[in-house]
Amino acid sequence: MAAQVSYEDVEVGTELPAQTFPVRRDTLVRYAGASGDFNPIHWSERIAQQVGLDGVIAHGMFTMAEAARVVTDWAGDPGSVVEYGVRFTRPVAVPDDDTGVTVEVSGKVAAKDDEARTVRVDLTATSGGEKVLGMSRATVRLA
Repeated sequence: MAAQVSYEDVEVGTELPAQTFPVRRDTLVRYAGASGDFNPIHWSERIAQQVGLDGVIAHGMFTMAEAARVVTDWAGDPGSVVEYGVRFTRPVAVPDDDTGVTVEVSGKVAAKDDEARTVRVDLTATSGGEKVLGMSRATVRLA
């Protein structure tokens, strides 16, 4: 685990290290097993198309969790995240091939609260050049 970030060392505008997360169909199967979310839109092309999707999509909570990893990896302590929320703006379509897609996530410190010793991190998550999460924000209590 990385060393914890010190509140004093962070300024508004500090950029977090961006990360890219690969997503393939087997990733979705493993996530379904771990989460218990076996909705067929995450594994069946036929069902996904029957409900109006172009094809299989990643679990929203999976996408949300990958974005949060940028914050927890930077902060050095997953327990330092005191609040986290997103709006799902576009599904992550996952093709049935060996390559899959990627979700690219970047973050920036947007505000500091000296009294609470917290920072608000605004995240940007895209896949295929399209924004997949909106209003993606985490409040982090730093050492």
